[in-house]
Amino acid sequence: MDDHATYPALSDLKARAYKRIPHFVWEYLDSGTGSEATLRRNRGKLDAVLFKPSILHGEFTPDLSTDLLGAQYPLPFGIAPVGMSGLIWPDAEKLLARAARQLQVPYCLSTVATQTPEDVAPHLPENAWFQMYPPRDPEIRADMMGRARNAGFHTLILTVDVPVASRRERQTRGGLTQPPKLTPRLAIQAALRPAWLNGIRRTGMPRMKMMDGYAETAKLDKQTRSTTAHVGYMLRTSPDWDYLKTIRDEWDGPLIVKGVTQADDAARLQDEGVDALWVSNHAGRQFDAATATIECLPHVRAATSLPVIFDSGIETGLDILRAVALGADFVMLGRPWHYALGALGADGPAHLADILKKDMESNMGQLGAKSLKDLASRLL
Repeated sequence: MDDHATYPALSDLKARAYKRIPHFVWEYLDSGTGSEATLRRNRGKLDAVLFKPSILHGEFTPDLSTDLLGAQYPLPFGIAPVGMSGLIWPDAEKLLARAARQLQVPYCLSTVATQTPEDVAPHLPENAWFQMYPPRDPEIRADMMGRARNAGFHTLILTVDVPVASRRERQTRGGLTQPPKLTPRLAIQAALRPAWLNGIRRTGMPRMKMMDGYAETAKLDKQTRSTTAHVGYMLRTSPDWDYLKTIRDEWDGPLIVKGVTQADDAARLQDEGVDALWVSNHAGRQFDAATATIECLPHVRAATSLPVIFDSGIETGLDILRAVALGADFVMLGRPWHYALGALGADGPAHLADILKKDMESNMGQLGAKSLKDLASRLL
């Protein structure tokens, strides 16, 4: 089968993944919160960003390379953190880390992954990032950061847009709990997806391994909870500016703050010594009345000279160009990599990267944009 002919777009990968991932897992991956208005708004506002095609530029191959935090990447996009990746597709964290190494792009491991930093360490790309939900306990925080650093994660992502657990009603209806438990209803759904089930039998039922260990240290009750009130939420805190200063003092590598949407926050974060800002509304999974991130991006860009990373709603190479044109230095994708894994297993991430790369090159050709720096001048 020619994957390029059969699955030429992310929508094709998503359609196949839907048929291979159990329903209760799909609801976890694909959903937002509330009525999912923010999720739809992210998509709609990206579609509203238009360009002016440009002609008579002759033949050229667009340059997609970019610099970020002292590293050069051949592509301007990477793999964002997604909690419980290994539930979505067996061994997802390791498969995505290997893909990032092959593509020479960043991979970001979530605090609430199904693998520990030590598990993923042998598969990491040169530039590996660790995303941290801020622990309440200073000893757990120090140990978590030390383990990440020792495993090879040299950039820390502090996520600040989860002050409280969101409701995520579709997830609740789907029946997923943390830790996952196959009730008779969910077991039937799993049995209908044999590729996923066979993988889970091989790897074991996914758990938040890193967080489970800390739950034991903190003597936290680990009874089954809803998917939005899991052990990771029970150990975390809602950080303030003093907490950020402590992280800046304790972490000796690049520090990125994820969840920035306001220009005044961007300016203060720069003053506090942060190395880069990550514009995100958590892909519509936290707050259903949020502004689309693509609308926030220009305001954040104007407020800081720091590198700006962007996510939320990206589905195509053209979307990546839209974000770059409006001020992003780099773009991260989360759900799409998991749709790709669900569709094609270990071969999925490379196929998705090829889709995105070719889409970027085709659209830059239409715009006469020879490099990413040319995109802003092509905006309508």
